[in-house]
Amino acid sequence: MADYAWLSEVRSIVGREYGRIYAWDEVNPAMVRQWCEVMGVDNPLYTDSDYAATTEFGEIVAPPAMLQAWCLEGLHMNNYPPGSTDENPYEILTQIEQQGYPAVVAVNSELSFDRYVRMGEKLYYTTLIKEMSEEKTTGLGTGFFVTQVMSFFSEQEGEDEKVGELLFRVFKFKPAQAAKPVEKSDSAVPVIKRPKPGISDDTRFFWDGCNAGELRIQHCKSCDKLQHPPAPVCSHCQSFELDYHVSKGNGELYSFVVMHYPEVPPFDYPNPIGLIQLDEGVRLPAGIVGIDPSELKIGQRLQVEFQTFDDELTLPLFRPLSA
Repeated sequence: MADYAWLSEVRSIVGREYGRIYAWDEVNPAMVRQWCEVMGVDNPLYTDSDYAATTEFGEIVAPPAMLQAWCLEGLHMNNYPPGSTDENPYEILTQIEQQGYPAVVAVNSELSFDRYVRMGEKLYYTTLIKEMSEEKTTGLGTGFFVTQVMSFFSEQEGEDEKVGELLFRVFKFKPAQAAKPVEKSDSAVPVIKRPKPGISDDTRFFWDGCNAGELRIQHCKSCDKLQHPPAPVCSHCQSFELDYHVSKGNGELYSFVVMHYPEVPPFDYPNPIGLIQLDEGVRLPAGIVGIDPSELKIGQRLQVEFQTFDDELTLPLFRPLSA
């Protein structure tokens, strides 16, 4: 267990609670509508005033998952509203970095909610440095896990009311030294295969379709709607009468990430993974091939192609359509 001289000073920050970070705006219908459009959320409780009036709330409310968004600084870093604290709740990470732990990776983000947030409320949050681990060695390197808790409140006459909480844990570490290449020998090197998906009675039709060169999307015979990923019940009408529709496999790139590190065999890197909006209306994640990741653009037209790996696993991948 590490016992560095500087640790006691850094650990003295644990338990400290930092002042308020205010939201720029009151909770409002315009921002709720825009967030729902971006996230693809169509619950009328958030955007339809007439529908919301018939519910227990009597008016539209904000999506719970939107809680953190209200108190973000916006386009410019650390541009917080007047009245917000000028303390730096991340100073513990800065101090650890100064001791030779330059890298950081988020390992946990747990958002919980006490109640729905209503229109017109003004929110703020405070930050508590909850924990700092002993020095740990992982596959990424050696460092410290630091846990922060952001508590969100609504300003009220009298005592403010807590509406939610975000637990955020990061790993501040010294990157592990890259292993030196092993010289090839005559001994056989084990081949690492692609991991196989978990297949159940609810998803077997999808993987059977891949083997047959078909992109099969689950279809509800009761309400005639599609859904993905497959489920034992229709998410729209809760019917158990399900079959599948064969998609044409055309769509557009709704979102994407490019994996660089850690490099996990047998995948190639950089490894682009997209969220594809099919023309039939559903989205599915899949690997993207046939393009330099730097040339990927949201809205780009894509078409499915099936590739077989290890002579046993057929996956739907997507390739950009040529102009």
